[in-house]
Parts: sequence; C-alpha cells; structure tokens
Amino acid sequence: MKKTWIWLLSAALLSSCSSSPVQDESSGDQEAPVDQHSSGSQAPKQNSEQESSDGSYTYSVVAEELQIPWSIAISGKDIYISEREGQIVSLKDGHRERLPVDTKQPVKAQGEGGLLGLVLAPDFASSRLAYAYHTYEEGGEMKNRVILIRQEEEAWQEVEAFIEDIPGSNVHNGGRMKWGPDEKLYLTTGDAGEGEMAQNVESLGGKILRMNPDGSIPDDNPFPNSYVYSYGHRNSQGLAWDAAGRMFNSEHGPSGRVGGHDEINSIEPGSNYGWPDNIGDEQQEGMVPPLFHTGEEAIAPSGTLYEREDMLLIAGLRGEALYRFDLEKKKLNTVLDGVGRIRDVQKSEDRVYLITNNTDGRGTPSPGDDRLLLLQPKQEQK
Repeated sequence: MKKTWIWLLSAALLSSCSSSPVQDESSGDQEAPVDQHSSGSQAPKQNSEQESSDGSYTYSVVAEELQIPWSIAISGKDIYISEREGQIVSLKDGHRERLPVDTKQPVKAQGEGGLLGLVLAPDFASSRLAYAYHTYEEGGEMKNRVILIRQEEEAWQEVEAFIEDIPGSNVHNGGRMKWGPDEKLYLTTGDAGEGEMAQNVESLGGKILRMNPDGSIPDDNPFPNSYVYSYGHRNSQGLAWDAAGRMFNSEHGPSGRVGGHDEINSIEPGSNYGWPDNIGDEQQEGMVPPLFHTGEEAIAPSGTLYEREDMLLIAGLRGEALYRFDLEKKKLNTVLDGVGRIRDVQKSEDRVYLITNNTDGRGTPSPGDDRLLLLQPKQEQK
C-alpha cells in the first residue's frame, strides 16, 4: 500500500511538471509504474547498428528528438511523421524539416488526442496532398475530424474537411488511417471512453470507417449512407492487409478493469466485434470473437503492418516492443525491445521503420527521444 501511494504521488508530480500529454490510466494504453522502466530506452546512436532481439533485423537510428510522434507516411525515399502537438516532420535526402499544420479547427493536443493519423495521397509526389486525423474542441467537447491537407513552403494547409464530429475524449480517439487494397481510405475511431457507443451503428465512435478518396461514402459500404465499415471496437490503432487482401486490426483491451485482453481481429464488413459486451474469449450471437487476445497481459498494440507470408508486425506501447504475430499459429513473439514505447511501424520495400513514443507522458524518455528507427533484414547485410 505504501509503495502504491509513493508511486501515485510521484506520478502526480511528474504530470504537473511535464509538457507532454498524460493519458488516462484506465485505457488499454496504460503505462506501467515508472520504477519498472527506470532504465528508459536504449536505442543506438545515429549511424550505429544493433541486432534486434530475435536476430532477424539489424536496426539503426534515422532521426532523433521527435516530439510525441504518432504516424509514419512514406513517399519513395522521403519520410513524413505526424507529431501530436500539430506538426509534421519531413526527412528527405538527409535534410529534416518540421512544419506546422494549419487547420480550421485548432489541434487539441490533450490526453491521447492531437494530430494523429497521417496518410499521403496516391498522387502525393505531384499534388503534395495528404489526409490527416486530428482532435479538436467544439462547444466544450473534444471531437475528431478527417481533413485533406497540402504541403506548402511554410506550413501544411487544410484544404477540405471530409468527416467531422467523430466522438473524442482525453482517451480512446483511435486515429489510425491506411489505404486499403481497394484504394479506399480506412480509419479507426475510439469509443471516447463510452463503451456503449461502439455498439451504436449511428455513432462514428468505436468503429472502423471507410471512405472514398474524395471524402464521399462508398456505395458498397455495409450500412447505407454511412462511413461505418465495422463496429464494436474499443480503441483500435492498427490496420493491415495481407497479400490475399484479408484485413486485420489491433485493438486496446480493457486493461484497467479486467487486465489486458488486447486484440487482433480479422475484419469483415458490417461485423460486430463485441465491445463492450464481449471481452477475450467471451462469445455472443452476432458478435465476432478476436482472432487472438493477450489474456491478462496488456501490450497496448498500435501501428500494425503485414510483414511477409502469414506474419504481422505490431507496435507495442505498454509492451515496449515490436511484436511479430503468426496468423496461422496465432502466436505473438518479440522482434525488438529495449527502445521503450513504440507507436507506429511502416514498411518500404524490405525496410521497416518505427517510431518510439517515450515522450508521450507515459514513457521514460532517454536523451534523443523520440526516435525514428530503421530495421533491415539481416540477409540484406550480407
């Protein structure tokens, strides 16, 4: 009991002194007590290489001192990273630039909110257009919106708002965006801390949404005149498709209530994934159980990608690791740890990029955090 009170007092002092957003500890993205992670992250210095935990990759630092990064987007050899307080960092030919994102509704970087998802338009090289997902405040309420932005010389400028009034909160804002193999834009939304909205198909909270590139609703969406593609989600921050076009998501479970139960789901249009009525192996007619869940352990999965064959790579926040999930054996193994919290992972050819998230108010930052890391298959080094 005494240790608990000491930790609570320390956390309160840290939150009052830190400029980083401190997230709600009842979420699946819950941070373990600081004394369990006192060593901070141990990433290599720039231009030095280390071997990943499982020996399948070597990794090195591409960029340091990122400010609460959230999404990675890649165009050719150029890399773009969203930062929660409302900037985008670009890395091109060894040159680094940080530009603000000017939005018609100011970015609300509070709790788990801020500038979150970022994807580039298919014709980005010529149009300089991208899609962003960000939190804002209206009428005293936190909400989220999807907007089209353009890269200009001194800032990224909002061009058009596509979806607004997505439920938001200090917690559970979702925010991941990915292009599907059908050339539609998919995005995850959270339940904003109110689980019941995930079961309401009239609400945009606790869903996976699907839209056309021009912001319109696809004619073949499962619910007429609705962006909703699937529902019953708590707080999903990962989307991926395998080579066969099968869709998967990763999702935070209710670690603050019953422990862990973070999920990997196989996504089908119109399906109900159970939150908040079903947790873990619980089943109910009309609800799809997870393909895999973590049981009592919480890893707080975030960015997710298809690696190869039947393998997904999953960024872990509370788990402080990059994981590999075997879709056939339904097993989760650690690929890389020792660098702290990991928010997103993206792939360009055989190279894997990930961003740490130790400056988000829940991690233990080391000098140089946060970082963009490059992972290369070991056979590439031979």
